[in-house]
Amino acid sequence: MSKPASRLYIEDALQAGAAIAASEGHAHYLLHVMRASAGTVVKLFNGRDGEWEATVAIPAKKRVQFDVTRQTRAQVPMPDLWLAFAPVKRIEFMAEKASELGVAVLQPVFTRHTDITRVNVERLRANATEAAEQCERLTVPVVHEPVSFDKLIADWPTDRTLYVLDETGGGIPIAKALTAPHPAGFLTGPEGGFAQSELDALRQLPFVTAVGVGPRILRAETAALAALACWQALVGDWTQRA
Repeated sequence: MSKPASRLYIEDALQAGAAIAASEGHAHYLLHVMRASAGTVVKLFNGRDGEWEATVAIPAKKRVQFDVTRQTRAQVPMPDLWLAFAPVKRIEFMAEKASELGVAVLQPVFTRHTDITRVNVERLRANATEAAEQCERLTVPVVHEPVSFDKLIADWPTDRTLYVLDETGGGIPIAKALTAPHPAGFLTGPEGGFAQSELDALRQLPFVTAVGVGPRILRAETAALAALACWQALVGDWTQRA
């Protein structure tokens, strides 16, 4: 049984006949981790041109080139779903799993009770990219720099519903809130929950809907991923045939 082809995200344009120099990171991965050789088949995607098959060429020592041959999947629209979240200890796990669940944008948010004071955005981007490569999605989530709670709600597009996971029990059941696909995002708080002043500010905004995810107390990352799974199952691309 042949080994599945490595799948890599690149920035370059993809088209038949293109010869693309691999990045240093990709070259190291292919040569020293995957033990690729000249002629090894890989799959490439860039979030714009679909997925393409390419063969590995090694024109010089430590250099790798991708010779693009044919498109294996056309680009298709991805769910327009954002996740704004207070950073937690397992933030890299959250970024990885949110990527697998089809999130388009990851936005860290510093709330009043957030214990984490620094976010390694580049590491989060690497986690999101690796997850996209593994789960065979055609795009990589955009990972933004952290913002304050006040800036998040001030800059939030008013035509995009913001579903707030309300741990106080004040939200409507999530299955009742999710009735049709539309631009949306979720906001999850830190382990200590939102401050009452933050919940009060959110309830004043017309684009905000407070939702609940059941009677049990969930960890912040569990609640976020559960909400994303509900959205995908009820109104997202899980409703489509594979």
